[in-house]
Amino acid sequence: MPESLPTQIGWLVTLAILVLAWSKGGPPERFGATLKVITSAAALAAHHLLRQDSISVALLTVDGLLAMGFLALTIRYASLWLGAAMLLQAGQFSLHAWYLVSGLERDRLYAITNNLVTIGILACILVGTLIAWRRRGKAAAAQTA
Repeated sequence: MPESLPTQIGWLVTLAILVLAWSKGGPPERFGATLKVITSAAALAAHHLLRQDSISVALLTVDGLLAMGFLALTIRYASLWLGAAMLLQAGQFSLHAWYLVSGLERDRLYAITNNLVTIGILACILVGTLIAWRRRGKAAAAQTA
């Protein structure tokens, strides 16, 4: 089943941020972007491979792993953008947990909230990458001066 245009655009943006993080960012940006892409691919696989009643548990597991990954990176690198991404991911984990525990069907509110949090996390990774790139550029300019 082909993905919708917004989903395809989301994947293009996600992969573009991954490439930028890997080419211009430092280790925290690379690890953060890689974690996000891997867990996004796992969520996509869950939607396509699992029965409808199993998807919620899989998404909760994936979001928990991503939140723990961001927590480990935040502790290791003590970066503001990582802290923001970690808090956003914790919110997304809570969203999945709430819908799972309450037995609610994933609705428009769920989709909008989930997508906004994902956009926020990608924005955090992008900002972190741009800051790391700028710092490296300033340091290189200071060395040549």
